Amino acid sequence: MITLKTSLLPYQKEAVDKLAGLKVGALYMEQGTGKTRTALEIVSRRLDAGKVDIVLWLCPCSVKDNLKKDILKHCGAVPNQIIIKGIESISASDNLYVQLAELVTEYTIMLIVDESSLVKNPKALRSQRIIELASKCKYRMILNGTPVSRTEADLFSQWYILDWRILGYKSFYSFARNHLEYYTVISPSGNEVKTDRVRRVLDKEYLTQKISPYTYQITKAEAELSIPDKEYHSFRFHLTRQQKLIYEKTKDLFLDQVDDFREETIYKLFTALQHVASGRRITSGPYSRMTTENIFSDPEDNPRVQCFLKLVEEKILDEQCIVFCKYQAEIMELETVLDRRGIVWSEFTGRIPVKKRVENLNTFRAGGAQALLANKMCGAYGLNLQFCHNIIFYSNDFDFATRAQAEDRVHRIGQLEVPQIYDIEGVGTIDDFISQNLDGKVSMVMAFKALIEKWKKAKREELEKAGEEAKEDENLLAGERIRGREKTDS
Repeated sequence: MITLKTSLLPYQKEAVDKLAGLKVGALYMEQGTGKTRTALEIVSRRLDAGKVDIVLWLCPCSVKDNLKKDILKHCGAVPNQIIIKGIESISASDNLYVQLAELVTEYTIMLIVDESSLVKNPKALRSQRIIELASKCKYRMILNGTPVSRTEADLFSQWYILDWRILGYKSFYSFARNHLEYYTVISPSGNEVKTDRVRRVLDKEYLTQKISPYTYQITKAEAELSIPDKEYHSFRFHLTRQQKLIYEKTKDLFLDQVDDFREETIYKLFTALQHVASGRRITSGPYSRMTTENIFSDPEDNPRVQCFLKLVEEKILDEQCIVFCKYQAEIMELETVLDRRGIVWSEFTGRIPVKKRVENLNTFRAGGAQALLANKMCGAYGLNLQFCHNIIFYSNDFDFATRAQAEDRVHRIGQLEVPQIYDIEGVGTIDDFISQNLDGKVSMVMAFKALIEKWKKAKREELEKAGEEAKEDENLLAGERIRGREKTDS
């Protein structure tokens, strides 16, 4: 028996009333609205009624400790009947998968897949294994902030975990054939080739109708939570002259290797430009595994670092802040400059062991560090950090879903201050492009291709202009030679 120490909010009670009587269901509750508490109510009722023996709760590895703290807050202790495992571990550890396969066979299980967007890829091993485990579980529930992060194609694996009969498709192929229209390209031989990029989703109304009876969805705005609205700020800097030359040279080098049939070449181009805008030059070729080195021998000569320090000195002052970086090299640079200024930091990234990561997070929570330096893969999911109201995106990536998740670490129930969101951006660099596309939530690949075509056109025009100027120079020289001969003859 589980004794819950916290009460349900009205909208959480609505969710429980809708889903408690169903064997499968989806809680699509925006970050900060308390989906863990809502799920625990359903768990409690089923355990108390003897309908299930064990609850297998799968979540991202980076949030296991936070989930335990959340359950502890609501229950006073983590019940023995609740087993928490990492989603990533399902594919990483064959032993764990075998153990869980035996568990779901021997007991009556309620399966919860928390942050179910991590299993949206039907081809991924983790998705296939979780689907297999789910088929042996009597009760199943998925939890996520929103049904889709990109397109409705995200729905298939998540709802196959619940029950394939809801959408009505036994394979992704049949689902795609009925609902997904893909972009096509013309091959060098002139044939039309279908890509794996979704151009349009067909019959969305059918999908909505199918999942609606098993879904409870709410946003923070709909819940009318008294959480202050976020405020956004952009701190911008200019590349140094040397850095700008390296940026243009890198762009030209990788631009020549872009292949419309291989998306990885597009991402490689933009990754290379992000590195340069962040203060690192590329030391490898377009076809090699990317390696980098610092452009600046002293990190404080890096204009991005200078912009960060200016932001901290002008806006953060002595308050706590969470700093999200894309690259580990960026975090290490910031650790150096913060040490110089006597600012205590904690690191929360995948390079350090989970136990140490948790210790660092607790240090930050207790006020023992002013800055939490994190990457989004670890810090974007499941952390309740509403005691802090400052987030700095030192650098961004192209994933809108994880960006929104990262912001919601501070924008949730219990936040009393106005969350301040700061972006550091290089003027006239890839940073501007990323920012525009995150705002628009458009197809990154198609936006990339439009920008690449613009760059290629500019390069062609530049080469044509250089060729015309060379021809003019040759004509002028020819004219000078003729006049020289005429003068000699006379």
